[in-house]
Amino acid sequence: MSASHNPGGPTYDWGIKFNYSSGQPAPESITDKIYGNKLSISEIKVADIPDVDLTRLGVTEYGNFDAEVVDPVADYLELMENIFDFSLIRSLLTQPDFRFIFNAMHAITGAYARPIFVDKLGASLNSISNGVPLEDFGHGHPDPNLTYAKDLVNIMYGENAPDFGAASDGDGERNVILGRKFFVTSSDSVAIIAANAQEAIPYFQTGPKGESSTALLTSFPIEKYILFPT
Repeated sequence: MSASHNPGGPTYDWGIKFNYSSGQPAPESITDKIYGNKLSISEIKVADIPDVDLTRLGVTEYGNFDAEVVDPVADYLELMENIFDFSLIRSLLTQPDFRFIFNAMHAITGAYARPIFVDKLGASLNSISNGVPLEDFGHGHPDPNLTYAKDLVNIMYGENAPDFGAASDGDGERNVILGRKFFVTSSDSVAIIAANAQEAIPYFQTGPKGESSTALLTSFPIEKYILFPT
């Protein structure tokens, strides 16, 4: 349930994201049918149970109905530790001469930023910007590009800029990566990761995933497809 990268909140966008069989966003032929069915809704039934305390993990029973609150950050963190070399990343983030900033844009990745970057990888707390998720994204527009992540861009193009900067969109599926006075578009950053996956990411060293795609990417000079403005 998300506003994605659109303005969110009670008076703006909100919806259920539906991905199709291969993981891509549902085509209009599907979403039009969903919309058509929505027009025929005549009543909404609401469960007669108290509000669930989302700050308390575990199962709460309401008669014959169970509500379970889980910690999605813990599961995600465990998965990431099996994919990336956290010790190596921590050695970088804790170097006194390395600085980075992550702008969560008041979206869902803010809930993951402190437990992963600060608590697990040892980064300083001031590395996290706009890290508190808000239902209206703080009246912002969490689309990680040069227009809507302008505050991050100003930092990375300014004097005494950090070494590395990043921002993610409303539901954490896209990003923008920045260095000092240059940026990498979200799609190109994924291409760079894929091109270097087997060498740099432990998860891919035990056996390539999507080998043909990786081979295709490594056969082209990736830098030709990245915009480095001056």
